[in-house]
Amino acid sequence: MELKSFAALFAAGTAYILLPLNFTSCSKDQIVSNITNERLFTLEYGNFEDELNVFDIAETGTINTSIAMQDGFFFIANGEAKKIMEMNSYGDLLNILYNDETNPRPTASMDSQAVNSTRKSAAYPFNEISRIAVDSRKYLYVTDTLPPERRETDAKTSQILSRIVLRFDDNGNFIDYIGQQGPGGTPFPYIDSIYATDKGELVVVCTSGKQKCIWWYSKEGFPVHTISVSDANIPNPFADEKTDAFLSIENIVCDYRARILYLKVDYFTSFVDEASRVQSGINYAGTYLYPFYVESELLGKPMEIPSYTEEVTEEFSKQTYEIPYDFLGVTANGWLFFIISTEDGLSIQMVQLDGQRILKRNLPLDRKNCLFYALSLSSRGIISSLIVKPENAEISWWRTDSLIQAVIKN
Repeated sequence: MELKSFAALFAAGTAYILLPLNFTSCSKDQIVSNITNERLFTLEYGNFEDELNVFDIAETGTINTSIAMQDGFFFIANGEAKKIMEMNSYGDLLNILYNDETNPRPTASMDSQAVNSTRKSAAYPFNEISRIAVDSRKYLYVTDTLPPERRETDAKTSQILSRIVLRFDDNGNFIDYIGQQGPGGTPFPYIDSIYATDKGELVVVCTSGKQKCIWWYSKEGFPVHTISVSDANIPNPFADEKTDAFLSIENIVCDYRARILYLKVDYFTSFVDEASRVQSGINYAGTYLYPFYVESELLGKPMEIPSYTEEVTEEFSKQTYEIPYDFLGVTANGWLFFIISTEDGLSIQMVQLDGQRILKRNLPLDRKNCLFYALSLSSRGIISSLIVKPENAEISWWRTDSLIQAVIKN
């Protein structure tokens, strides 16, 4: 399927791009304080159905364990064990999907007739699961990799196409797998992220060569929009004749209620040594967020995103550095979430889509006892976390949704 390019958009509608917005927020919204991390339950390490297998964590490579939360239910994709667990907020295992070649048979079965059975299970031949998403129906979407004999090669780019998105219903029954053309379609290139909207639509964001490719699917799993975007198609307000300017598309996130994509773009300029007049590095220049209206194929006016300020003190001198946040996601009620790792944990910046308020808070995280963590932002604005510690894994959340509601009321 041919992808629609941003190049055509800019050729026809460059005038639609406006200057960045300036934020107007009250000073009280800028106050930085801590949000308490609420621990919900822990998981022991092991191979049993309600345990987490992270024994490969000491090996090099990507850790493929992720988390998603929907209506207080937690879905944990344990890539190392090739299984997916569904749990409630008390840590009770409700459902497990597992590869029976790498996991012992669970004590409960999906076809169990026991009236008192609270656990369900089903075997599925997972290969390399990683990303996970859950929609409002509690349908589960998980990325997986096809075995070598089923992979394909892109005729134009010679890129290996091996990724698919598996779909399961709210009872854990396998529906089908989604490829580029929909159910059973051509595999994807590398998948950066997947999203499930409030309407049950799936969004797949991939990296293909030097561009990002986005597929938007209907509730039934058929593609309704396809978009491709590269650095060359994005406006660069920092470019001029004297200074080289560069940009990087850090993340692409979809809206939960409308067919809108949000592109977070970081900009950098070259640093030239005045004495030698030789480029010796790059400086961070700023961050813009661009909304792209999928159905009308229009790029909206960008919003300038404030950076994180870090102060480094050495003896009697103090240096200040501006660092871009990572784009975590957007909520259904229109708050953009940005996050960055700090010495004491995480720093979160929440920005209203209209730019009227900016909230900054610290999320405490014990770095000394944290081997790995995975985060997930729900559509309601709750940040869930899976924190791998030496003794066990902790499932917890930060109730940033309560903070936002309190600010709106005040």
